[in-house]
Amino acid sequence: MTDFQLSLLAVGATFVVGVVIFNKWQEHKAKKNVEQAFSGGHDDVLMNPETQVELSDLRARQEPHLGTPAPNNEETLLFPDSLPVAAMQNHEQAKKELPVDDLIDCIIPLEFDAPIRGEKLLAEINNLRYVGKKPVHFIGLGHDGQRDVIAHGGVFTTLFAGVQMVSRGGPLNELEYSEFVTKLREIADKLNAHPDIPDMNQVMSTSRDLHQFVSEHDAQLSVNILANGAPWAINTLLAALEKQGFDVRPDGRLVMPDGDGGNLFTLSTNVSVSDAVTSRLTLLLDVPCVAPERDGFGAMAACARSLSTRLGGTVVDDGNQAISKAALDEIGGQVSEFYAAMAEAQIPAGSLRAQRLFS
Repeated sequence: MTDFQLSLLAVGATFVVGVVIFNKWQEHKAKKNVEQAFSGGHDDVLMNPETQVELSDLRARQEPHLGTPAPNNEETLLFPDSLPVAAMQNHEQAKKELPVDDLIDCIIPLEFDAPIRGEKLLAEINNLRYVGKKPVHFIGLGHDGQRDVIAHGGVFTTLFAGVQMVSRGGPLNELEYSEFVTKLREIADKLNAHPDIPDMNQVMSTSRDLHQFVSEHDAQLSVNILANGAPWAINTLLAALEKQGFDVRPDGRLVMPDGDGGNLFTLSTNVSVSDAVTSRLTLLLDVPCVAPERDGFGAMAACARSLSTRLGGTVVDDGNQAISKAALDEIGGQVSEFYAAMAEAQIPAGSLRAQRLFS
């Protein structure tokens, strides 16, 4: 081997060693950044509501639209003509939030010749949980004239089968409805019941109207935190965020619980599970699924500012552009209008109805 070849090998080896050392230094620096950010000496803004920062200094998603209210208060009711039964639910049943809902389900009653015990009904309906991708639920009418879930020991005079008319995946279609009716007729034959089948065209029309509402109110807001310098080490970051109250999910997302079994918002590291560092975090609020009193947007914004301060990052929108205080105030006003519109349509944000529709 010539002296020239040996010199090339030496230069190449030096370069490779340099790259390895540089990468190790970057990982060490990223880990140190996160450890220092959460090492103490900071007020716990994430977990202490008394120290939450003002939202006026934060950024949100680029000019999101949360739906425009209909003129002249036309959206006071979502379907005032096609769904009169929704307004007839008694207070106790609405409060209980039964799994079959007059507003969002197509309901088919099956009336019995004689009362039937709950255990017999459960044996017949247990296998009917979905038609296509639409969930199916059942409740029954008891001797006291009240609707309730089907349970062992109960006695029921009528079975109500409900298929959800809309989800984020789309409205109930003709094939799904036909499958639903066919399977219910089979159940009715076994129970000597008399089903009252609604007209398919009417059901399809109502499903499309409800889907229009879901499409117009399917709002999500996000804020991002961009690293000002070296990226953050994932392992150290996840451990620190978990200590701050986030629940770590298998897919890498982190969820901030609301303290009552639900979720306020999620956080994504925007990298795959095999990556060691990240330069960007994204917090996302599913607006229709969080009740107004939870102040999901305020909590998410406060969390974003706290993290940006601790980690040495900047709160940005999806395009890495700054948003003025006026733009943030406009978004806050849209959020309030959004909540009002959902409440007037009898689908309040954060309710079981909303969570089912926006699943």
